[in-house]
Amino acid sequence: MSRFREDRMWEGLGLQVFLMCLGAVLCSAVAASAPLEHSHRRRLSLHRHRERTGKEGQVLHRSKRGWVWNQFFVIEEYTGPDPVLVGRLHSDVDAGDGNCKYILSGEGAGTIFVIDDKTGNIHATKTLDREEQAQYTLTAQAVDRATNKPLEPPSEFIVKVQDINDNPPEFLHGPYYARVPEMSNVGTSVMQVTATDADDPTYGNSARLVYSILQGQPYFSVEPQTGIIRTALPNMDREARQEYDVVIQAKDMGGHMGGLSGTTEVKITLTDVNDNPPKFPQSVYSMSVSEDKVSGEEVGRLKAKDPDLGENGLVSYRFIEGDGMTVFEITTDTDTREGVIKLRKPVDFETKRAYTLRVEASNTHVDPRFIAWGPYKDTATVKVMVEDADEPPAFLATSYSFEVEENAHDGTVVGRVHAKDTDVANNPVRYMIPRYTDVEQFFSVGPEDGIIKTTRPLDRETLPWHNISVSATEIGGHHQDTKVRVNIKVKDMNDNAPEFATQNEILVCENASPGKLIETVSAVDKDEMAHRQYFHFSIAPEAVNNHNFSLKDNRDSTASIYVTRRGFSRMTQDVYFLPIEINDNGIPPMSSTNTLTIRVCSCDSKDTILSCNVEPYILPAGLSTGALIAILACIVILLAIVVLFVALRRQKKEPLIVFEEEDIRENIITYDDEGGGEEDTEAFDIATLQNPDGANGFLPRKDIKKDRWY
Repeated sequence: MSRFREDRMWEGLGLQVFLMCLGAVLCSAVAASAPLEHSHRRRLSLHRHRERTGKEGQVLHRSKRGWVWNQFFVIEEYTGPDPVLVGRLHSDVDAGDGNCKYILSGEGAGTIFVIDDKTGNIHATKTLDREEQAQYTLTAQAVDRATNKPLEPPSEFIVKVQDINDNPPEFLHGPYYARVPEMSNVGTSVMQVTATDADDPTYGNSARLVYSILQGQPYFSVEPQTGIIRTALPNMDREARQEYDVVIQAKDMGGHMGGLSGTTEVKITLTDVNDNPPKFPQSVYSMSVSEDKVSGEEVGRLKAKDPDLGENGLVSYRFIEGDGMTVFEITTDTDTREGVIKLRKPVDFETKRAYTLRVEASNTHVDPRFIAWGPYKDTATVKVMVEDADEPPAFLATSYSFEVEENAHDGTVVGRVHAKDTDVANNPVRYMIPRYTDVEQFFSVGPEDGIIKTTRPLDRETLPWHNISVSATEIGGHHQDTKVRVNIKVKDMNDNAPEFATQNEILVCENASPGKLIETVSAVDKDEMAHRQYFHFSIAPEAVNNHNFSLKDNRDSTASIYVTRRGFSRMTQDVYFLPIEINDNGIPPMSSTNTLTIRVCSCDSKDTILSCNVEPYILPAGLSTGALIAILACIVILLAIVVLFVALRRQKKEPLIVFEEEDIRENIITYDDEGGGEEDTEAFDIATLQNPDGANGFLPRKDIKKDRWY
């Protein structure tokens, strides 16, 4: 690259030297012809001036200047030993005697451009660069050397810097980066690059650029006039090569020899399309799984390779056939793009030892442009071997349910559980009941046969169900055990007599009329009520002849109590006790006698109960206020008399109570023995001393009165 640029640089310098020599010759010719042209125009101007001023003071026409300036040209970048002659100024008023002085002013006057004030020759003292300034505007004037008075009006002229091809093309935005899809058709546009040339585009071919590709063939090409880069080969594969470094050249002078050039780099990346189907690296995969694995555990992985990127390389997996489609499942790991095979349900080595599956891998996104390149899928065979594991014994049932009679004697057989070793060894099994499931140890199990028995009679009314567990342990293995649930129902026996549902007292009015219903009673039984079972009610035999109350069995497990006589009196008897016998119709039948308490109450005419307590007849109800005041006054008078009497007795210093003159002494017996504890208490019967009647064995009770039953 550097050598190529060096060759082009020397070609450009040679062309510059040639053009500069040619420009010097042209300038000399222009400078030589300029005074003649100006002199001719000056003479023409003076002749016309004389015609316009035929009479003194009379002006016929507007006076024109003695020179008319054209543009001067100077070649840029001239590096000769002497200043470059730009041109020559001359006026007809200059007689050549040295009295005419030429003055130059304007852009660059005195620094870039200098004038010989005698001859009017203008020289450029510095090298000019058109790209810095393309032209200069100057003003020329002829004045009298002695007086500095203008001999001619000032006149402007332009010095143009003539362009040479001294600037190579430049790519201002390089290096460039572009992307194009792989497998693109020939001629697909990649991008456009543009170079700039600082030379004058209106003069010659210095800024006429032509583009060419120096590096990147045969994959890419560039349009010479526009700089558009296009693909040049079909079916460029990203998977084979993804990046290309392309070098583009821009050359001026229309691309001809001697022109200057510039280059830039373009990095072109092929983007991915889905042009590759997934492919399994092997046709058969072997995996294994232990029979003690649970559902959801991973069995193995496999991966179909797809060189495409992003969504073009996404692969999904599924089972399409095989004898393990219901036992295994396959999912896709989104991070690794692997197919993950997992257990759907546990496997059993003793039942089936191998499974065969057919797995399909397919792209989830298919490009319709390349559908004909398909199919975008691949298949492989997966063989899964089941490994044997030392498993605990297995019960033949997931749970057991048994029944046992209530009150059955201890040792009664409830049922049998059975477990066996599922391994090939088929070791014997030992049974036991974990104590935490049968805390009170109602049951036992045979360690070898699994027969469950009772250890004591069971009461259904205390605990109708027993939920225990039985454990089976493999003998000679790794002592693994398994448990099974055993539900034992205690069957009911008719071993509980019925009784009243409630024990509330029944209230009856004193004025209740015969035949009045006072209560409907019901019964309950702790035993289970069988279908069509009911309770039968009757008055106990000892009270069947009472004349106060009667009973009617309603044959629906209830009974009605009626009044059979008129006129009850609380003062005579306030409570009645009615014994009732209740029978069930179970097998065997059970009966019990329950006492119904009936209390007599005071009621109004509407049978509304007013009071059920016995009222003492001490004072008439409703004492008046005057009577109460009289009673209180009497009490106060009595208290006053007592106080007066006490005061008088104290003044006489007489005792309030006169005792008989008895010599009252205390018999004190002292002894030096310690207490004998129970011996002292047994020495004297305190109760006998306090109650002499008790010495004869008769101790009457005063807290019990004789009850009347009916």
